[in-house]
Amino acid sequence: MSESLITVTLKLFAAYQEAYGRSELVLQLPAQTSVATVLAQLIAEHPELQKWQNITRFGVNLQFVPPETLLQDGDELVMIPPVSGG
Repeated sequence: MSESLITVTLKLFAAYQEAYGRSELVLQLPAQTSVATVLAQLIAEHPELQKWQNITRFGVNLQFVPPETLLQDGDELVMIPPVSGG
């Protein structure tokens, strides 16, 4: 029996956007994937993002959420590292 998959749109900002060279990714993930699992996947693909791991905030569908939040099919996930500028 195959594992159920969900589709999540990941919006990238600042260091995450620089690492991927894009502002958005569409991910196919196993059902019951947490926000923290997505972050771990991004860091595995781009180890330079490790330094942002403990200070990144997360949003799902325009609401701030903790990293243990489970994603649902169709969710929009946002990774928000600290940014500066004027």
